[in-house]
Amino acid sequence: MTLRQSSDMKKFKECLKTAKEIVILSGAGISAESGIPTFRGAGGYWRKYQAASLASPEAFRNNPSLVWEFYHYRREVAAKAEPNAGHKAVANFEAKTSSSKKVTVITQNVDGLHARAGTKSLIELHGNLFKTRCTKCKEVLVNTDTPICEALTNRGAPDSTVVGSDIPIKSLPHCKKGTCGGLLRPHIVWFGESLDPDVLNKAEAAMSTCDLCLVVGTSSVVYPAAMFAPQAAQRGAIVAEFNLEPTPTTSEFHYYFEGPCGKTLPVALNI
Repeated sequence: MTLRQSSDMKKFKECLKTAKEIVILSGAGISAESGIPTFRGAGGYWRKYQAASLASPEAFRNNPSLVWEFYHYRREVAAKAEPNAGHKAVANFEAKTSSSKKVTVITQNVDGLHARAGTKSLIELHGNLFKTRCTKCKEVLVNTDTPICEALTNRGAPDSTVVGSDIPIKSLPHCKKGTCGGLLRPHIVWFGESLDPDVLNKAEAAMSTCDLCLVVGTSSVVYPAAMFAPQAAQRGAIVAEFNLEPTPTTSEFHYYFEGPCGKTLPVALNI
């Protein structure tokens, strides 16, 4: 590194003031402060299921009813959550510097909290809980209905004594486009699936030209997003990490600020 890793906030803010293209790369940590479960690590369970085991094409093929109960629960939690001070600081910074800086937020989160906080230039790498995709015609639509279908009313509680799901497939969400009638699925990038090429291209384009990158609330272990910040640092961009604890890539970055994003970001982005 050309610069020794630092926690000098004043020095970081000087870099922020002179930067022209800024990318804010966010992960589960910022939304955890709004009460969104991370579903990673030891606590990543819903009922008796490891969350990752329900977030796959195979799980949906084998038991779409169970998968929809899980995602109904996630939608309900996200709908009730509120953007926290970290989300708001990002949105306020983008709005305040719109005439002098290009700010892009790339998020691995699917909860929609960045948009609800007011962020405009937003790339959602892994999709959105409040979008559906038809398994037949592939149409993607925004859907904020609560519940998304009548059969999911009072379903999805994370009660470990509940086993399986008995909702008939015909009662699950289905496409209403013309005569399609295809089964809908959450518009989420599941394990074993590739990111949407257009979304990935937009993210890579923003990362390739930014002169400053903020890594916010992400452990930087999920690919391809895990490559973004290290590659930016290698080509000379300044990278600052904001996390509760150091990550495997912390030593590769110029700045590291420890603590909740809801406390560190409002200070860092107030210029």
